[in-house]
Amino acid sequence: MTAQIGQPAPEFEVQAYHRDKDNTDGQFSTIKLSDFSGKWVCLFFYPLDFTFVCPTEIVAFNDALGEFEDRDCVVLTGSTDSAYSHKGWCDSHGDLAKLKYPMLADTNHNLSRAYGVLHPEKGIAYRGIFLIDPHGVLRYVAIHDLSVGRNVEEILRVLDALQTDKLCPCNWKKGEETIN
Repeated sequence: MTAQIGQPAPEFEVQAYHRDKDNTDGQFSTIKLSDFSGKWVCLFFYPLDFTFVCPTEIVAFNDALGEFEDRDCVVLTGSTDSAYSHKGWCDSHGDLAKLKYPMLADTNHNLSRAYGVLHPEKGIAYRGIFLIDPHGVLRYVAIHDLSVGRNVEEILRVLDALQTDKLCPCNWKKGEETIN
């Protein structure tokens, strides 16, 4: 099954890497989508560790983590790299050393395939982003080409709009009038 808007998001259980609270070391764990039942989830994929555009996105989401938390939204990121590769990258990259959310390891490509972002020839993920509501229903999908980074402010704007449960016109921003 491939992820579809309005349908339950594909469940997953994958190894993950995340930094300790003091950001000096890391931990490995198993993470399931169902671990976040009752919360919004922002899941985004990136192509590869040790690349150039990817850390700009990962750091931007990290910098905005408080904004997501204020909206009761968990941030998760993942690639087809291993959790050990994630750790090595975070240990060697100054900005990633401050990462405060988990990095999922999709080494068997099942997660990328289920969410429809797997590049079939390269075996890496396109830049897919998914917003999943507290009931586990997929509410937003965007998939970018490998070379184009995402805009975190736009993801927050869409999250705000989805959380109104109202009709939001083009370019709507939190605090503005909705249509109904």
